[in-house]
Amino acid sequence: MPEAQLRLYADAQFASPYAMCVFVALREKQLPFELITVDLGSGANREESYAFESLTQRVPTLAYGEFALSESSAITEYLDETFPETLVYPRDRHLRARARQLQAWLRSDLLPIRQERSTEVVFYKKEAPTLTTAAELAVRKLYFAADRLLLQDASNLFGDWCIADADLALMLNRLVMNGDEVPAKLASYATRQWERASVQQWVLLDRPPL
Repeated sequence: MPEAQLRLYADAQFASPYAMCVFVALREKQLPFELITVDLGSGANREESYAFESLTQRVPTLAYGEFALSESSAITEYLDETFPETLVYPRDRHLRARARQLQAWLRSDLLPIRQERSTEVVFYKKEAPTLTTAAELAVRKLYFAADRLLLQDASNLFGDWCIADADLALMLNRLVMNGDEVPAKLASYATRQWERASVQQWVLLDRPPL
């Protein structure tokens, strides 16, 4: 149990996949925290008080006492090191490295998917048009990697659940929830992951209209 209050800064629409990642990690660790929204549309993330804490002027940012950190995978790694009682990364160093590789890839590649299947599809049920050729190529890359990582009917990536499962499931659900064609194994995995209690706590947050 932390001595100082943890504060998680997230977007006002609770649509950031990266804020969701940190929220889920905190819930899995059963750490109490204050959830604070930042209105990105009005530029609140650029205000001096927030910019000073976040450094990158993005969400999420996690503050713990006098220390603040942004960038979601950096935050979840920090949480495992600071509160190791319940881990959100695999114990095995090779599997932990693979989970971090997957997180880094999902954040740095596959831009056409993120552009054409925004998280508004997932959290606001907003329908998106047919994928462009560039997005279809990105989808093939996603399906190839996910298929290689997941055993048939596997519930989790690496045996026990880890935070990379939440990240991969969200990327897949951008397509599943829009009705795009997703291989049955991957769609089933994404659906099962979405039912996890910590994920549902994020899904069920009260969101303002777009």
